[in-house]
Amino acid sequence: MAASPAKKQDNDARTRLSAVIKSARDIMRKDAGLNGDLDRLPLLSWLLFLRAFDALEQERKIWDTDFRPAIQPEFQWNKWAEDENLTGPALTEFINDRLLPYLSSLSSNKPGDPRNVLGQVFRGVQNRMVSGYLFRDLVNQIKKIDFTSSSDIHTMAFLYESLLKEVRDSAGDSGEFYTPRPVIKFMVQQTFPELGESILDPACGTGGFLVEAYTELTEDRKLGIVEQEELWKNLRGFEKKPLPYLLCMMNMILHGIPSPNILHTNALRHMVNESGYSSRVDVILTNPPFGGEEENSIAEAFPKGYQTRETAWLFLYEVIRKLKPNGRCAIVLPNGALFGQGIGRKIKKLLLEECNLHTIVRLPQGVFAPYTQIPANLLFFEKNHPTKEVWFYQITPPGERRGYAKTKPIRFEEFSECAAWWGGRERASRSEDSHAWRVSIADIAADDYNLDLQNPNTTDELAHRTPSELLTELVVAEEKILSILNDLQRDLESY
Repeated sequence: MAASPAKKQDNDARTRLSAVIKSARDIMRKDAGLNGDLDRLPLLSWLLFLRAFDALEQERKIWDTDFRPAIQPEFQWNKWAEDENLTGPALTEFINDRLLPYLSSLSSNKPGDPRNVLGQVFRGVQNRMVSGYLFRDLVNQIKKIDFTSSSDIHTMAFLYESLLKEVRDSAGDSGEFYTPRPVIKFMVQQTFPELGESILDPACGTGGFLVEAYTELTEDRKLGIVEQEELWKNLRGFEKKPLPYLLCMMNMILHGIPSPNILHTNALRHMVNESGYSSRVDVILTNPPFGGEEENSIAEAFPKGYQTRETAWLFLYEVIRKLKPNGRCAIVLPNGALFGQGIGRKIKKLLLEECNLHTIVRLPQGVFAPYTQIPANLLFFEKNHPTKEVWFYQITPPGERRGYAKTKPIRFEEFSECAAWWGGRERASRSEDSHAWRVSIADIAADDYNLDLQNPNTTDELAHRTPSELLTELVVAEEKILSILNDLQRDLESY
């Protein structure tokens, strides 16, 4: 059967744009100033950003009667990128000494002014490409992408997500801001976001949670312009690091959000300084950074008894505070956070007293490979009443496998049994089985608020474990001991 015209158009666009991106990457590989994808992807991203922004400006010029260009004519993409005579050293000088400094200086006191977005995106951006001739070749490839075409935009969004998956395996800090797409999709769906609700990711990285929430809320719906603009405004994020911030902005623009509501800021500093009901949100979806330490000025801004430099606990504390009454949250936490003592214990107690921690989904080892083999957990809670009981659900890999790896990642379909067991937004008709069990708040409190609870419905004999599995569990146990010792040390230092 022949493909439909729309399907054929999408296939043609994917083939054409895949060739464009491949050529662009081949050009960048020839340049002596670029070393690896962590150099090449940011360069490709900000060029795509300028190309896409120019298309948005051309559209805005048509319907906005008060249109004023955000960028001066000489720095607009359609001016310098179309000038084939601008190449070699002259192009390098223009980019490095004029264009990037100009874009990074843009700002406005007017809310919603696109110059604020441009200034934030390009603050700290550098061009590491040394050949102006190769840069011209790269620009000419980017010019082949039509950001006024819905087919090109849709296809570029798909291709860009593929690039983001590749960068997770690059050297450096890339693993700090990547959450597997199946995990993101499951967390978004089981939080049941609705149109009109404010949705925040305070550690948004490359924007995966916000893009998935946008997809969930717009799929099979035709929104009017007022509804669209409200949704764009309601999707909020904070990101501290410049590279994931740039990648996030490009990711959201490619997915149809022309003015992403993302702040390039230290989320903890920003949130702790916010006050009042207006700063609270309906839904939080996040995988915050763990294992890091904040500077003293941030720790000291928190209330007495909750002051710590441990990033994990500060984020969890602020997430609890940031929710509106009846607000909902889905958050990724490593095992160490579940059994943490000291200030960690206090924050878990606060969570259980102020929120209904209704579900903890326990993931097996390797879901976050290659960054760590340590198992992680998905916590779902609502800020409506204290916790009475916590349901646990253990995800198990298919077949005889005991975990996942970079080459054998978790698939979304493997959450289907948990989703069916969930019982919808009201969590109706849940029952205990080989995967699911529940623990009363009295038992949790009696166990000193330890949430690192194993499935009582299964046995796991040592005789059936491989040496690799036993070694991984030994590492987990050692990290658990180290975490407890670190908590004790921090508590002693705070006195």
